[in-house]
Amino acid sequence: MGWDVSSASPYLFSCIRILPRYARTRMSAIDLMQILILSYTLGSIPFGILLAKLFGLPDPRYIGSGNIGATNMLRTGRKDVAILTLLLDAGKGAAAILISRHCYDATEAGLAFAVTMAAIGHMYPTWLAFKGGKGMATILGGAIAFAWPVGMAALVIWLLLCFTTRYVSLSSITALCTIPLIAWLRIDSPSAIILAIASLIAIWRHRENIKRLRQGFEPRLKFGSSGGNA
Repeated sequence: MGWDVSSASPYLFSCIRILPRYARTRMSAIDLMQILILSYTLGSIPFGILLAKLFGLPDPRYIGSGNIGATNMLRTGRKDVAILTLLLDAGKGAAAILISRHCYDATEAGLAFAVTMAAIGHMYPTWLAFKGGKGMATILGGAIAFAWPVGMAALVIWLLLCFTTRYVSLSSITALCTIPLIAWLRIDSPSAIILAIASLIAIWRHRENIKRLRQGFEPRLKFGSSGGNA
């Protein structure tokens, strides 16, 4: 006997509908709205493009995969700039959490919304015609600041897979899948559902990578040289 998706759908949608109400348990609707806007704005800062201009490098939108994230920044030949991009993109998620926690006394669900909106801002920034990165670094940075066991577990999984398979995309997709699962165990179910939304959107942003992985054409990360996938 298989699982009936239709019977589970009403429960899932009812959970999603009550998430904003749950987030306001100790927060006002205005505070929650400010967190959503602030987190999206932080996430939409295109550090890859800004650093490329600062260091006189090619615009990452016009090289390699066209992604503004750290992996594509490797194709500029500057590993230091790629690492700086990675740290700053992760910092956007962490900053959204820290501000929400200390300035708004956000609930767990409110913090999960902060991570999600920062990731959406990174993936769909308004000033880049909604064409941004893939969200992995921002979600990971936010998860570490939100609940370090959740974020660190995802980071360890990402590192293990990256060094063993050398597929950045596969490592990212797997780590994204683990974040809401661990959050369900370590935080609470509403936060896990909200983080699952962020993970699903980020995985959707990897759909071309998934296609290449299935076809066997996905390039591997080459340690000691620029390249890889993004």
